[in-house]
Amino acid sequence: MSETIALHTRLKPGKEADYDAVHARISGELDHALRAAGVTGWNIWRSGRELFHVVRVSEYQAMRRQLAANPVNIAWQAVMAELLEVEDDYSGTDRGLAKVWELP
Repeated sequence: MSETIALHTRLKPGKEADYDAVHARISGELDHALRAAGVTGWNIWRSGRELFHVVRVSEYQAMRRQLAANPVNIAWQAVMAELLEVEDDYSGTDRGLAKVWELP
């Protein structure tokens, strides 16, 4: 079984180019960590400072638990903390955005 999760994040003012640059190519180690945590796809769209993510993952909460303790992800989140208005500390029970409508 797989989940599709939508997320929204916001960049700090003036960090658009930096964010695009660090995502031009993520490290093999981060790619491996995400896939080992059950991620099968992750797309990000940017409109100005607004970021919209669609994550395909076997189980979102399990992915978050696994990545919370992963040293590669911890280092990546430190980079993201410099760019995002609100850093993700992997606490709580984030479930992503609520789906409002879908074209059947």
